[in-house]
Amino acid sequence: MKDDTGVALARPVALGDLVPRPTTPVEKAAIIVRLLLSEGASLPLSALPEGHQARLAEQMARMGLVDRATMAAVVEEFLAALDAAGLSFPEGLDGALSLIDGHISANVASRLRRMADSTARADPWERIGALSAEELLPLLAEEAAETAAVALSTLPVGRAAEVLALMPGDRARRVALAMARTGGIAPDTLRRIGRSLVAQLEARPERAFAAGPVDRMGAILNVSPSATREEVLAGLEEEDRGFAEQVRKAIFTFAHIPARVAPRDLPRVLRAVEPGVLVTALVAAQADEALAGVVEAIFAALSPRMVQQFRDEMEGRAVPPAKDADAAFAAVVSAVRQLEAAGEIAMKREE
Repeated sequence: MKDDTGVALARPVALGDLVPRPTTPVEKAAIIVRLLLSEGASLPLSALPEGHQARLAEQMARMGLVDRATMAAVVEEFLAALDAAGLSFPEGLDGALSLIDGHISANVASRLRRMADSTARADPWERIGALSAEELLPLLAEEAAETAAVALSTLPVGRAAEVLALMPGDRARRVALAMARTGGIAPDTLRRIGRSLVAQLEARPERAFAAGPVDRMGAILNVSPSATREEVLAGLEEEDRGFAEQVRKAIFTFAHIPARVAPRDLPRVLRAVEPGVLVTALVAAQADEALAGVVEAIFAALSPRMVQQFRDEMEGRAVPPAKDADAAFAAVVSAVRQLEAAGEIAMKREE
């Protein structure tokens, strides 16, 4: 091409005229990461091994300018690899265990955890972070306040708050004060503390029952006739008052509905109970002076139309025998427990 004076002009370079330069796998990774970050993508690069993170950062520092043809070739190869992928398996034994845990026996899972925790790449705090507040409390009970403060620092804020709330007041204060002494902790020290806690977890003997004795006894008494329940509790108080008090707190009966179930959840509970059984429970409760307040609390959470419908069905009904009343109360309690287990409602904790 020439201009009006006859001087030759440079022809624009088309993308097809450029030849992609050879790139190493690390360079390709750097190009893809740079491109995704420029598009505002959030990449979990911290999940990579630290050595890979450092190598990627060093390569990005050396890349300089990448021509369009090379970038296009890398992107095309990357997309082709994604399109050809079928299944993705987690890397390492710890990742594989997280995938199949719950589908294999407890003994095999425990052995695999010990093997995974012994590898250099395993992060012990992932294992600890998966524990509930109730499981973490005894694990940290005998540890130094500084160790407990370090452990709380690695947990999500909500979980750490739950654990702190379960600690005795004096212990919670000492752990809070120890938090000020954890500012200079090194990564290697953090890993060693995590490995020590995991070793304590693995040293615990396997339990035959998933639930503790208090929860098991409470679950049995929940569905027992009221006369049997009170008789058993009276006997427990004579033999072991502390255990009896814990069992009482674990028990949830029809009488506990106003205190433990939020009014907004009551309609959902009632829908989960067979209508005839529900009416039997309401009639029996209304005839019992100690339970009449439960009926009023239930009605207060319902619409006036539903309340009138229940009153119409209850009118003229004879008070059911104690056996039928207990069965109806147990059905309502069972509905509450099932909805709580499914995560559809959240019961209030008894102080």
